Amino acid sequence: MTGGAARLVRGPEEKRATFLDLFFDLVFVFALFRLSHGLREQLDWSGAFQTLVLLLAVWWVWDQSAAAGDRFDPRRPAMQVLAIGCMFGSFVLAAAVPEAFGAHGLVFAGAYVAVQVGRSLFLVIVTRGDKRQRPETRALFWFGVSAVPWLAGAAVQGWPRGALWALAVVVEYTVAILGWPTPRLGRVSAAEFSISGEFLAERHRQFVIIALGELILVAGLGLSSNGFEADRSAAAVVAFATTVLLWRIYIHRAGEVLGEAVATARDPLRVALPARFAHPVMVGGIVAISVSDELVIEHPLGNTPPAWAAVILGGPALFLAGRAIFEYSVFGRVSRGCVAGILVLPATSPATVVLPPLLVAATAALVLAGIAVSDAARARGRPPEPPAPPG
Repeated sequence: MTGGAARLVRGPEEKRATFLDLFFDLVFVFALFRLSHGLREQLDWSGAFQTLVLLLAVWWVWDQSAAAGDRFDPRRPAMQVLAIGCMFGSFVLAAAVPEAFGAHGLVFAGAYVAVQVGRSLFLVIVTRGDKRQRPETRALFWFGVSAVPWLAGAAVQGWPRGALWALAVVVEYTVAILGWPTPRLGRVSAAEFSISGEFLAERHRQFVIIALGELILVAGLGLSSNGFEADRSAAAVVAFATTVLLWRIYIHRAGEVLGEAVATARDPLRVALPARFAHPVMVGGIVAISVSDELVIEHPLGNTPPAWAAVILGGPALFLAGRAIFEYSVFGRVSRGCVAGILVLPATSPATVVLPPLLVAATAALVLAGIAVSDAARARGRPPEPPAPPG
């Protein structure tokens, strides 16, 4: 970079998460808590669709802010101001989540657009006169385009809002996958944009830890507010064990060596892109598990309604699906245990008709335990498997 903009860029030796990065992530604990609360309040197909749209929006705010932290030095005052501004906008957005499809639609959409467009505009200004301005200009263009359905959706009610916001999300994710193709600027090239594999891996690990922390919060609140009764205590133990198993399955090898896989790949984008988009799938599964933990701890015995079974079994299955994508991007293969878990979890759903919620949750935990044990057995006595991304 040239001029004053050069001082804002992170050097290759500085590609580690800073305290500001960790501080910024705190607001997303609140965001995930609000998402799970909203899904529980409307546990049906409509609620699931709305939660998906909102989750993808929340994730995209975090992802784009984290990517800016990869490119620019958060120790610089200008970048700190930008990060705090994005953090406040994300805080407002998270607060509006439960009523985003109701009375607070304009607050949610306005905060989202303000963060995404505001960040991009700021970066375009501070990189003026430098080649690094081009990728920031592409992002500004497309966030300006997607702002139209976001704000138009906030002005209407019912299914039109869902359709317009879903369109906005599809546009944003699609153009990112295609390399931000922009009139007169083309697509992002490797020369314009470098990827720090270790920073990418570290930031995504941190977000998964935040999501798992929300499960601990839900289980702890459920246990402390229900008098430590035997059945509810057992449900809390199952919830805690599930959280530990999710962490173990995520971090086992693929989570540990993502940075190395990106750094050593012939085409780092081919590794980084699927790994990056696998994470919102896993986080979506964790949000569903959060809902199921709360329901099971409050009502461990009795009948298991179909909607409850869907989140108790579907949450882990969705997490494993994201984990499979993640694993393939790092190793070029998917473990048999992960595939078996994705198949076994829905196959057990007919039994939920006669099982209480606690036993259904325990069944899901046993499936996850089987995968964790299978991973450990496969690695036992062997040297650590090196990354081998496809292509």
